[in-house]
Amino acid sequence: MRKISLSLAWNPDALDSLLEWAQDADATGVDSIWINEGFGHDAFSGLALLARETNRVALGTSIVNVFSRTPGTLAQQFATIDQLSGGRVLIGLGASTPGVIERFHGLPFDAPLARLREAAELLRLYWRRERFDYDGPAHSIRRALPMGAEPVQPSPPIYLATSHPRSVRLTAEIADGWLPAWIPNERLRGEIGEVRGWITEAGRDASAFAVRAPGAIVVAENEDEVERALLAQRSGLAFFVARNGPFYYRQFVRQGLADEAEAIRKAWDDGGPEPAAASATDLAHRFGSVGGMDASLAALAVQEAAGVDLHSIQITTSNRTRRREILEELVG
Repeated sequence: MRKISLSLAWNPDALDSLLEWAQDADATGVDSIWINEGFGHDAFSGLALLARETNRVALGTSIVNVFSRTPGTLAQQFATIDQLSGGRVLIGLGASTPGVIERFHGLPFDAPLARLREAAELLRLYWRRERFDYDGPAHSIRRALPMGAEPVQPSPPIYLATSHPRSVRLTAEIADGWLPAWIPNERLRGEIGEVRGWITEAGRDASAFAVRAPGAIVVAENEDEVERALLAQRSGLAFFVARNGPFYYRQFVRQGLADEAEAIRKAWDDGGPEPAAASATDLAHRFGSVGGMDASLAALAVQEAAGVDLHSIQITTSNRTRRREILEELVG
């Protein structure tokens, strides 16, 4: 049985669709559903709805940032979802980007690595529902009030979204799982192997650490669906390279793709998103997979061999019956 995950967009205007996807995931054995936040709708209201409408699928954030809420607020919200869902929350945290933190939340994007560590440490302390003292880079707490929310899980499962080697090493040292991004398929085995080596160096059990695939496997079963999925893949890649801040651009450089990334950035500067997406055509196929069931099952096998524990899936069909069949086959 494979561990399959879905990333679902949360928008009240599409509530019925969200609930249908969640119910199908729950019924077919999907491992987890993840909701992003960014600067759109907050993740926790969506997760609360999913907690009420599902019974077994785990519910995660991919991601919420560690700047705009205090660790105490994060603990309250995650513990509430855990209590409401009967112990199914997954805590996905990240530093986000300067654009979101500074230009939406109006906060300085300062010491992101220290903030990640502090958030993880304080979440675990609050989760015990005991008094504690803490001195951190952003928060100093004396005789903390025990948290009133009552999480079900004995310890908060914390996944970190990191890409810089220093932050990835921190993930290996303190987190329960890793949410990587933009690693080419051919480099995935080496990157995951390095992380598991760092986990062992830290004296931790590498087998208890989960890695979610950085690239989605998109199941598209006819030519029109494939073409739309490829266009979305190219467009998303171009945006992350050219317009989503320097962090992601540097990630492509670290992955040995400096020339390709620079060509995409130049295409956007010269002509906008469409030329940039066209420029990303040859690069996009190196991240994740787009194709029918045979291609998707083969891509799952490649990810498993590379050390992926949790696969990210997208399905293009609007036929709900077929969607359930696909999910059941992918779960196995």
